Amino acid sequence: MSIFSTKNLNRRLNFAQFFRQKHCVLCLAPDHQNICHACLQDLPRLSPVHCPSCLLPVPTPEICGACLRNPPTWDYVSAALRYTFPADALIQALKYRSDLPLAPILADLLLAGLRNEPLPDYVIPVPLHPDRLQARGFNQALEISRHLCKKTGCELLPSACARTRSTPSQTELPWKNRQQNVRNAFTCSRDFSGKRIAIVDDVMTSGATMNELARVIRRQGATGVHAWVIARAFPGHFPANQQTHSPKNRTTG
Repeated sequence: MSIFSTKNLNRRLNFAQFFRQKHCVLCLAPDHQNICHACLQDLPRLSPVHCPSCLLPVPTPEICGACLRNPPTWDYVSAALRYTFPADALIQALKYRSDLPLAPILADLLLAGLRNEPLPDYVIPVPLHPDRLQARGFNQALEISRHLCKKTGCELLPSACARTRSTPSQTELPWKNRQQNVRNAFTCSRDFSGKRIAIVDDVMTSGATMNELARVIRRQGATGVHAWVIARAFPGHFPANQQTHSPKNRTTG
């Protein structure tokens, strides 16, 4: 091969290698991971001391007073991050800008915190109403769940539960009205007797949506329900258009 041909081939190979190389989705630095080590270390994590039922920060790692008064329907909840920058930007890019490659990246962040926990029999993404699904084109919870099941081997049940009422977005409602907004919004057609279920969503704020879905799944015989979310929003930082309300008005979970 001539020197000219060799130089051209090397140039083409280097060009291809540049585009094959991963870049951090946050800082765009070249890296072998989707999120570089520096950005990964800076992601907003949960407080190391939090309520095991709702993840809100508490002085001691015990169930908070609100959860003692009104226990959530799930057994326990896991979240990868706090819903604040840049976690909120990643989730909003997936949810509102259809940046679907972010779904497995977010799922991997959640999986990192689930390594020592028992796996469920089934994974159920929080369903969207058909009208909203048609408008958005996809269900972000389902996209995240696909990757979770691919990595864990859990069985994905995308159609076992359905959203039967087209309710206003939770982010548009005062905190205290959210539980009523999703009451009887879900149905499940499958018998879950003796099964452990994980329900998956992108963000949990008041927890009303997850709590209602967990209630319906329990009614179908599930022996355990685990809530898996990418991020937990706390009072003072909510998704776009969400009104801020006092923690004392929150729906448990």
